[in-house]
Amino acid sequence: MREPTPERTLPPSPVVRMVVPCRNEREYIGALLESVVNADREGMKVEVDICDGMSEDGTRGIIERYAAQHPWIRLVDNPERTTPQAINLGFRRGTFDVGILMGAHAEIAPDFFRNNLRALDAHPDAGCVGGVITNVYANDVSRAIGAAMSSPVGVGNAHFRTGLRTGPVDTVAFGAYRREVFDKVGWFDERLVRNQDDEFNYRVLRAGYHIWLVTDIRCAYHVRAGFNKLFRQYRQYGFWKVYVNRLHGTITTWRQVVPALFVLFVLAGGLLSVFLPVLRSAYLGVLVTYIVLVFLAGVRAAPSWVDRFRVAWAIFILHSAYGIGYLEGVVRFLILRQEPRPSASRSTR
Repeated sequence: MREPTPERTLPPSPVVRMVVPCRNEREYIGALLESVVNADREGMKVEVDICDGMSEDGTRGIIERYAAQHPWIRLVDNPERTTPQAINLGFRRGTFDVGILMGAHAEIAPDFFRNNLRALDAHPDAGCVGGVITNVYANDVSRAIGAAMSSPVGVGNAHFRTGLRTGPVDTVAFGAYRREVFDKVGWFDERLVRNQDDEFNYRVLRAGYHIWLVTDIRCAYHVRAGFNKLFRQYRQYGFWKVYVNRLHGTITTWRQVVPALFVLFVLAGGLLSVFLPVLRSAYLGVLVTYIVLVFLAGVRAAPSWVDRFRVAWAIFILHSAYGIGYLEGVVRFLILRQEPRPSASRSTR
């Protein structure tokens, strides 16, 4: 049962701290910083910490040029090079009223800061608010991936991607947090290579706060091109979700289990149908139904037949990669009871 939350209002001129984990993001970091510079910041003090994992591709020079022109933008060294280390480095630097976690591949809308503050004032029970992602595509493959990640068939009820409704949710991308949330639930877990924000948001909910998705809060996100990259990304998401579950002794959201059950069904059902022909028709029937649903999602999302097949393939990758990673996590973290290995993962979002 949730604890009652008192009425909360932000101060007249709030301090807003935006933290951006970053490493080797020369192609994107300039666009993000330009969007931040051009955003409406009237009546607030905005601070931007770009926590860089010692980039080697020219990223640091771009950040330094913006910082020289705008002293409220700062380059922060992150020698550990992991995303949660970067997040904590930024949020632990000084005081603020609202902390925003942002991605290096993003660009914020001109009213982004204003709408986040307005949403926090409108929902005093919310410890965090967030908005909707609009995808930006580098090529036809990234366009198909973006369509898959915006489809309810692809991502279920991840409303920050589908943009279907405003209201309470279990997580958001690029959340804006009240300062008191960190005092109550702590910082981001530095053991997690992936799923740091999902795990943090679970603690926010467990502490009695709501998380509100507000469709007026918008940012663009440059989708990574390549089916191989998509597979690796979602395999990690599934893998690390199991460790989050182990930390909290529960399944944090039930939708995370569905891809793993799908992969188990495909593997175990296929094997059983070989030895038990009586199951073959049912097995094939379920597979055909799945293929039809995924392809129909592709038809709804894309105009050409080539793009429809690409979207369907991307949806299949989302499901299978997450499910495979989740099952690997079950073996590693639940059955073998292993701990995460130290890793210098790319510090980017």
